[in-house]
Amino acid sequence: MKRIIKMIFSIIAAVIVVLVIVVVLFIKLSPEFGGEISKELKVAYSNSENYSKGKFVNKGNVNLEMSLELMTKMIRQFLKAHPNTLPANNIDVQKIDSSRIAENTSETKLFWFGHSTFLLEIAGKNILIDPMLGDVPAPHPLLGNNRFSRDVPLSIEQMPRIDAVVLSHDHYDHLDYGSILKLKDKVKRFYVPLGLGAHLKEWGVSAEKIIELDWWEEVVQDGVVFKCAPAQHFSGRGVTDRMTTLWASWVIKSDQENIFFSGDSGYGSHFKEIGEKYGPFDFAMMECGQYNELWSDIHMFPEETVQAALDVKARRMMPIHWGAFKLAMHEWTDPVERVLKKAKDLNVEIVVPQIGAEINMNKAILEQPEWWKQ
Repeated sequence: MKRIIKMIFSIIAAVIVVLVIVVVLFIKLSPEFGGEISKELKVAYSNSENYSKGKFVNKGNVNLEMSLELMTKMIRQFLKAHPNTLPANNIDVQKIDSSRIAENTSETKLFWFGHSTFLLEIAGKNILIDPMLGDVPAPHPLLGNNRFSRDVPLSIEQMPRIDAVVLSHDHYDHLDYGSILKLKDKVKRFYVPLGLGAHLKEWGVSAEKIIELDWWEEVVQDGVVFKCAPAQHFSGRGVTDRMTTLWASWVIKSDQENIFFSGDSGYGSHFKEIGEKYGPFDFAMMECGQYNELWSDIHMFPEETVQAALDVKARRMMPIHWGAFKLAMHEWTDPVERVLKKAKDLNVEIVVPQIGAEINMNKAILEQPEWWKQ
């Protein structure tokens, strides 16, 4: 009997060792995890006010330490059954006419691809924001849920030349390896927070195309101003690279429009700072989804989203970070239903377009069908 028990334990130990080896090899060899921050870059980043002891940091008392108790609570929540976290059916999207994008008039237009991905036409330029156009926001398809819609409004292959790609941080639902591989040869510039360039270079993007910015830094390209602004979040694609790259929100400004993109962020005083320094904004895309009490410091609740829009002085806001992927346990329509209610209470103009629908900054939004109910 002892011999059998010993054999069973030996087999279990061997399986665990093999699994550990497989995981380590996957992390080391899989290109999806991106590049590493060199010692030289760490020295350069130490000049940033947002960098301390080899890591980027949030302002204020934001605790991102993952205690065993917190990890246990999160695992228990994810293992529980949560109804309606996924749509019952495939979500229909409006297809974008690639020829109209190629024409690129002087009007400022915005197209939502679900979650936090946008195609922005501004000052005659095509700008992609957080282009996650893959099916699963994870380093492997088995590690995440599929996109809610089978299609995206416009494939990368159909897109015209892209003047700029703007990235908010390096999480898989915002920085997608497969999308970057397809995009890199048709993009003129990549604007990223400090450190993200390491991933792009690892994936074959030329260093000359990459411009890294710290919070409150800005750069001008062909009459369009790109301003890197604070957010309250974190970063990391693997096991050992947590907080080694910066996260950010962005301001994109032309002679006619001033636009704000929140990226991922918990609610904090930085929104008022941004509003005072860069506002008012004609349009603000504000994070509103994938929230939970266990991580409220890094993702806003819908009611906070509306307040943040007021803080940045947005004339019109749109809830984002929902409608494409399941990354939390709330019902998939909870973000839009709660944010609409709060916006009505606070008299905030809100836009909730169908995925792929055109938002024209020069025209009033006359009709907004509740497509998520259909």
